[in-house]
Amino acid sequence: MNDNKEFIDMLLQNKRIIYKICFMYARDNDDINDLYQDVVLSLWKSFRNFKGHSSVSTWIYRITLNTCITNLRKKKNYDYVPLKQDIDILDDCEHDECMKHLYQLIHQLDNVDKMYIMLWLDEKSYDEIAEIVGVGRNNVAIRIHRIKEKLKKMSNR
Repeated sequence: MNDNKEFIDMLLQNKRIIYKICFMYARDNDDINDLYQDVVLSLWKSFRNFKGHSSVSTWIYRITLNTCITNLRKKKNYDYVPLKQDIDILDDCEHDECMKHLYQLIHQLDNVDKMYIMLWLDEKSYDEIAEIVGVGRNNVAIRIHRIKEKLKKMSNR
C-alpha cells in the first residue's frame, strides 16, 4: 500500500509538468489525455525500479519525454504536429498572448529542440537538463542558445 500512496503523491506533485510535456507532443485534448495515461503507465511500470540516482523530477521528465516521443513515432505522424489554438490544458493555467505565440512557435520545432526548450522554460538548470537528456552541460548551453535564436527568427516572420 505504501508504494501506491507514494506513487499517487508523486503524480499529484508532478501532474502539471507531465501535462505540459504531453501538451507539447499532442494535437488535441484527447491526445493529451491519452499521452498522460501512457506516461502514468510507464511511470508505474518503472516506479519500483527507481533507485534515486537522480531526482524524482529528472526521472519523471525522462520517462515522460521518452513516452511522448515514442508515441509520436508509433503514430507515424512524426513530422506533423499542428499549431495549438487553445493552450489551457489545466483549468488554472492562464497564458497571455505572448505565451500563446511562444507555444505556437515551439510547436513548430522538431521534437528534440522542443524537449530542450521546454526543460529550459520549466527553469531547469543546464546541469539538470544535461542529466535528463544525457548530454554534456556545454552541449545543452549551445543547443538552447541556438533554439532561442531560431525562435526569434520564427517570431520575426
